[in-house]
Amino acid sequence: MTARLGSFLIYASILALAPIGHALAGPAPRQVSIHVDSVLAADTHEGVDARLAPLGRKLQGLFAYTTYSLVSHQDGITECGKMIAFMLPGGKILHIQPRAVDGDMIAMEIVLFDGTRPMMTTDLKLKDNGTLIVGGPRYEQGMLIISIGASTGTHVAPPREKIEIPAEATTP
Repeated sequence: MTARLGSFLIYASILALAPIGHALAGPAPRQVSIHVDSVLAADTHEGVDARLAPLGRKLQGLFAYTTYSLVSHQDGITECGKMIAFMLPGGKILHIQPRAVDGDMIAMEIVLFDGTRPMMTTDLKLKDNGTLIVGGPRYEQGMLIISIGASTGTHVAPPREKIEIPAEATTP
């Protein structure tokens, strides 16, 4: 009877501590869906690529080019605190690390590499389901424009395209 009572007390103690351990662990990390479009802007008078319809008017308002072509589209999902990498045209690599979600704002760090050399590093807050447009480096006959979108919660969409990045490409 004594051995049984001792086992029960240990089990009861573990059950009593379980909610405390869970509370100390904190909330589960927030998932963030990242969307990256690479656009070639040039002066070839070919207009706006139909796949850029929602973004085309913004691009024309921000940049003075006559042609906007979608070069690549990539989607990925990560958690706050975890970096995700995207391979861009021209040997560029984009690292995005969501840091925190505060209300409808997503704090993140963005680093753009040319191979292993960092070209741009910035910390920013982007509105949930918002888009950041970066006028970037020279590319082919024009300029590479990078559109970065981020969303959380109910806005998280499943990836349209699975991206596999070699390990050597994700470390500068």
